[in-house]
Amino acid sequence: MDSIDLEVLKTCSDWIAAGKQCELVTVIRTWGSSPRPEGATLGICEDGRVVGSVSGGCIEDDLIARAHESGITRTQPEIVTYGITADEAHRFGLPCGGTIQLAIEPLSALSRIDELITKLGQGELVARRVDLQSGEVTLGPAKAGMSLQVSEAALTTIHGPRWRLLIIGAGQLSRFLAQIAVGMDYAVTVCDPREEYRDGWSVEGVHVVHAMPDDLVMDMRLDSRSAVVALTHDPKLDDLALMEALKSEAFYVGAIGSRSNDQKRRERLLEFDLTPEQLAKLHGPIGVYIGSKTPSEIAISILAELTAVKNSVELPDIMQVRTAKEAANTEASPDACLLDPAQRIV
Repeated sequence: MDSIDLEVLKTCSDWIAAGKQCELVTVIRTWGSSPRPEGATLGICEDGRVVGSVSGGCIEDDLIARAHESGITRTQPEIVTYGITADEAHRFGLPCGGTIQLAIEPLSALSRIDELITKLGQGELVARRVDLQSGEVTLGPAKAGMSLQVSEAALTTIHGPRWRLLIIGAGQLSRFLAQIAVGMDYAVTVCDPREEYRDGWSVEGVHVVHAMPDDLVMDMRLDSRSAVVALTHDPKLDDLALMEALKSEAFYVGAIGSRSNDQKRRERLLEFDLTPEQLAKLHGPIGVYIGSKTPSEIAISILAELTAVKNSVELPDIMQVRTAKEAANTEASPDACLLDPAQRIV
């Protein structure tokens, strides 16, 4: 499963190989409300075909109409702004007061798209710099904290897996979790020392490791753009890895399990050299409460919570699995029934 960014690049590569004129459109700046974030990309072919998105659809319609009308005529990159006036904001489907600035770059074999795709396939994080005067492209390594940069001289975009997810345990739930996470632009590693679970487990774009999870956690040097999810239900595999992860800068550390198992896990972890503050970082039972039953639904639930944490969104208590299930049990309890006083059992 490709991320949107990689899908755009691969489609543009195919168009270039087929001798088609095409352009890469990148959101470089927004003011007010905007449907798509900075860095969002779209590829457009001379015949009007598009891949990716830079707005809710109306800007795409304008770009397609121009391609049908005059084809791809740019020879150098150009900065284009939509939505300066209220009328334009309405015309292009931008929220009230929204303005979006795009870099439109004509592509060719000199755009180094294939080389960029190769680097991304090797798991590299790449900074792609486009000279806005000459159109010359250079590629170089990027650091995890880097973001899009634009000046009068150049546009630098960051490509590759800027977020890492370590999944402990190779099972059916892990498969769904990994597939969705890859599509969300995570570099996903699955760790399971148990051969019977690991054999035959494969998801395209996911690195499967045979190692003890706690050793791998230390080897990965988890940073603030890393997440760890433990799914084995086996304390021998999960606990030490969780302990090391909770000491790290990982933005999310979670483990699957019931409320009672989660409580037992927390008691065990306190017996190690974890502080209460470090233990408080543990998410469990993991996920947002959506009534999930199947592995695919549980995977969505987990990634919903992980995404909220990544985006610094504080979820209401009632959306937490523990709180929601406790509330459901309370409502189902006979003590919660509103009975006539004469009918109550004392």
